[in-house]
Amino acid sequence: MLKNIGNFAVKISYLDKKNLRNTVFMKCKKITIACLTAACAVLTGGLSSCSKQDNAGAAQQAPSLKVLTVSNSDSELAKSYPATLKGKTDIDIRPQVTGFITKVHVDEGQHVRKGQTLFTLDQVQYRAAVDQAEASVNAARTAVTSAQIAADNKRRLLDKNIISQSDWQLADNALQQAKAQLVQAQAALTSARRNLSYTVVTSPSDGVIGSIPNREGSLASPSSALTTVSDNNEVYAYFSLTEKDILEMTDGGTKRLDDAVKSMPQVTLVLADGTPYPMQGRVATVSGVIDNNTGSAQVRALFPNPSGMLRSGNTGRVEIPVVQQNAITIPQKATFEMQDLKYVYTLNDSNMTVSTPIQVLALNDGKNYIVTSGLKAGDRVVIEGVGTSVRPGMPVNPVDANAEPAAAQGAQAQPAAAQ
Repeated sequence: MLKNIGNFAVKISYLDKKNLRNTVFMKCKKITIACLTAACAVLTGGLSSCSKQDNAGAAQQAPSLKVLTVSNSDSELAKSYPATLKGKTDIDIRPQVTGFITKVHVDEGQHVRKGQTLFTLDQVQYRAAVDQAEASVNAARTAVTSAQIAADNKRRLLDKNIISQSDWQLADNALQQAKAQLVQAQAALTSARRNLSYTVVTSPSDGVIGSIPNREGSLASPSSALTTVSDNNEVYAYFSLTEKDILEMTDGGTKRLDDAVKSMPQVTLVLADGTPYPMQGRVATVSGVIDNNTGSAQVRALFPNPSGMLRSGNTGRVEIPVVQQNAITIPQKATFEMQDLKYVYTLNDSNMTVSTPIQVLALNDGKNYIVTSGLKAGDRVVIEGVGTSVRPGMPVNPVDANAEPAAAQGAQAQPAAAQ
């Protein structure tokens, strides 16, 4: 009985332990599942948070760059040519006689009128030459008078048959010789007086005095220039056109060059400091000869210069406008080159950069290109950071390049309105 009871007790105890173990196992299983669920939730939340942070970081890392939306429009570019300026007349002032300079009547940069005295040379020897020539004329005139009297007497004697024909002929020859000597003396006097007048050097035209290398006491001669008088009321700009340029002007030779020059638009002069001259000019002439050494022809453009701002010897650039109709124009800074091809970065619908090849006209103004293929109206082109920070497939926060100038003008207008 006790044994049975003991066995029963043992059995009961065994069953309790088994139930207890099952109970503990189930609780542990529930706890484990709950822990795994919580861990998954935490991990999912963490991944979601990281994804949002990464997206936010990517959005923050996309640089703000200027973007130009291209469109078709008439575009005006300019062909630029180096030019040298000269006055309408640049006259070297040279004395026609040799002598020491006794007086300089003008200064460098002075405006002078036609006929105004510029220099005076030593006149002593030339006055003496005039006096000597006048004396020679008087002597020759006296000799003519004497020869005339002798010839007349011989003629009367010949008429009376007192002398022979040869005697009268000799007297007449002496008269003709005396007259010739008189003409010669008069010519010498004219030359002497002209040389004396040459000692006073005058301006041949209105203009501006150039440099004066020689002053009082210097020896002047016809081989050395005393100064230069430049008529700067109008100024010529000399530049060169290539043979190709001339063929384009004449439509391949189908149009006369003179007609092409007359139909050319007004040209602009850009000064040495980069500023444009305020008055436009016109192409006046194109040389009819192409230099074999340079393959170009000399061209002359005429610019008005009422203020005298332009001077002979100035340099600059002549710009000839060229109009392209219905063209797409982009800044040169928006392009980059790879294997002799030009590319731009366009933006797709996701504002990601796309490397796009383009072709442009060879003609440009140094700042812009006219695109002939590769772009169409409405394309967005990155114009900032190209060649430095922009890469293909890069996200960009686009900033409208055309909106900034308008905003700047609005900002300037507000203070003006307030005033």
